[in-house]
Amino acid sequence: MSTCASREEAEAIATRLVTDGTAACVNLIDKVTSIFQWKGKIEQASEVLLIIKTRSNAAGKVEETIRSMSSYECPEVIVLPVSGGAVQYLDWLESTVRMAAQSSTTE
Repeated sequence: MSTCASREEAEAIATRLVTDGTAACVNLIDKVTSIFQWKGKIEQASEVLLIIKTRSNAAGKVEETIRSMSSYECPEVIVLPVSGGAVQYLDWLESTVRMAAQSSTTE
């Protein structure tokens, strides 16, 4: 998961992740209100939440992409393990990211 300061930034990051095969899918959820502590102050911001579907071995590349494209000084990158799900969906996710990783190594 990650958050972005704007819809445009979120779309750019999501598009890059899917286009380069680092993620099979990215959901963008608009108008998330975040309340957080930053540099000793309580802050509130309207953000776009990204839910990024990928494989665990691609998490480092996801983080690298987010860090390079985010406008935030300290971009959020949270990795959550998947403990189960619909087999057909998980197979699709696995094969989509694997195929992209294989094609990028042969180019």
